[in-house]
Amino acid sequence: MSGNASHPVTMLTHNKVQLALHELRGGEGRALLLLHGLGEQSPDTVPAWAGSWPGPVHALDFTGHGRSTVPAGGGYNAEILLADADAALAHLGEVTVVGRGLGAYVALQLAGARAAQVRGAVLCDGPGLAGGAIGPTSQFFVTLPPRPTPPDPYALFEMSRDLRPPDYATLFVRLALEGSGLDEPIAVTNVVKPPWLAAVADAVGVLSTTLPEAIAAYAGLPS
Repeated sequence: MSGNASHPVTMLTHNKVQLALHELRGGEGRALLLLHGLGEQSPDTVPAWAGSWPGPVHALDFTGHGRSTVPAGGGYNAEILLADADAALAHLGEVTVVGRGLGAYVALQLAGARAAQVRGAVLCDGPGLAGGAIGPTSQFFVTLPPRPTPPDPYALFEMSRDLRPPDYATLFVRLALEGSGLDEPIAVTNVVKPPWLAAVADAVGVLSTTLPEAIAAYAGLPS
């Protein structure tokens, strides 16, 4: 474990990548896991909207962001970042997850892929929310100059073009609904709704609400 002036940071080993998991606040009970937007990093302190959360609050730096490893040559997609979040979930156990922008899409995927462990996923506006096309496109390759500090330019480029088919996104809603035992395992707080998110918002089992109301609703769930 390492740290800075404000909070401890645990470095999780995931394949060849080191992922920075920030403990913004300790405590007992189910953790709140924060997933940042594209090009961002974890906050240094607990956001004001999360102050009422009764348990610990953690935040993850995705690969290529914050204090996590920047791999050589790119190769980013949403499933790579889903694996990052899954590594954090394996460390924390049961969580409620809040995702911003790109983190919202990953939070949705995590809620479906690990439905029994995710007690609510809250989707919020932020960078990288839209992604790329909703259907197959031509492949192309680029070489980008290295950058001495995160975020990784390859992450910014590739994740802004990541496919987000609406029917693929709603699959994770169905998985969350079937596996979580919750009536509304997904909460959408977004103002901006690209096609994939509009489809999610219209799906059965999705709550359209505000961020404070979503936090309060999931905080009250039994573990």
